[in-house]
Amino acid sequence: MTSGDGARGAGRRGVLRAGAAALLLGAAGCGSGAGRPAVTTGPAGTPTETSTWTVAPTPTGTPTVSALPNPALWQPGPSEVQPDVKRRAVELVAALGAWPPGGQGVEAARARVAALGLPPELADRAGPLAPTAAEASLEVIDAQYGGILADSASVLVVCRQWTRRADGSVAEGGTTVDVRLSRAAPRWTVTALNPGEPGPAAASPAPAVAQVLAQPRIELPPEAAADLRSGTVHDSVLAAMLRLAGPYTLSVSVVRTGHPLDVFGTTRPSDHPLGRAFDVWRIDGQAVVDPSTPRQLIESFMRDAAAAGSYNVGGPVAIPGVGNQFFTDDTHHDHVHVGFSA
Repeated sequence: MTSGDGARGAGRRGVLRAGAAALLLGAAGCGSGAGRPAVTTGPAGTPTETSTWTVAPTPTGTPTVSALPNPALWQPGPSEVQPDVKRRAVELVAALGAWPPGGQGVEAARARVAALGLPPELADRAGPLAPTAAEASLEVIDAQYGGILADSASVLVVCRQWTRRADGSVAEGGTTVDVRLSRAAPRWTVTALNPGEPGPAAASPAPAVAQVLAQPRIELPPEAAADLRSGTVHDSVLAAMLRLAGPYTLSVSVVRTGHPLDVFGTTRPSDHPLGRAFDVWRIDGQAVVDPSTPRQLIESFMRDAAAAGSYNVGGPVAIPGVGNQFFTDDTHHDHVHVGFSA
């Protein structure tokens, strides 16, 4: 089952420089510039610092180009249901979304993908992961399940990306990629990928959009923020985010774009693409998948999400009840899903 929608059916269920990733980023010399902080991550891939990177003048007035951020490796933690599934998905996204100077283009991307032992034609589907730029670096903010079954899986790789403009300055963006995998030997293989494209910002978004975007206790990755700006997210989602931001700091992984259209393994529509759901991968700075995160904190958050109007709350904690609006499964071992009927 995909991320969410468990109450409507039985619940189912960064930058990783492995293999070819040494080619992408090591060869790029992507370190932080002198006196500039690099982007670092914690053990579970949690970003701890980001910076805006521009062309800076030297004391003599000669422009010098700063290095792109060089995030630490994203690695699945020890409590993952299927660690290699996430690792495989992240390897592919890193190969497609980061390259050294001069490493742009489809043919170069195909070579990086092939070096991972994956079908090189996957590079043809990179979409927004492969903008026109001479150099790029990528941070995986989180990798969560969109669905996990015995022999197939969807991993939602949530990214932040930096690309070098023609004038030497750096543009910051990001996307969320739905990576589909199937079981194979010796490792799972990737069968498809679907990078999200949220579309342009709405001319007149709802007032609550600005409130959510300005709320420091709501952490949104690039694609989720773009979803809000597009005007395609229901007011019920915005209101619940704001209400939950009172007692908690919530790190959102996915809202609408980048999520499977249907509940994974079924033909039932998911609430996410309809703008009626959001997923939270970290609560008060503590990753849901981390076994050291108190179960009481997660249960409290799930109950408060239901009190905020969600009819369908999924997570790693089983919460009993009559007419139960809560569910748990392997897919939701790593995040809390908050869904709405309207």
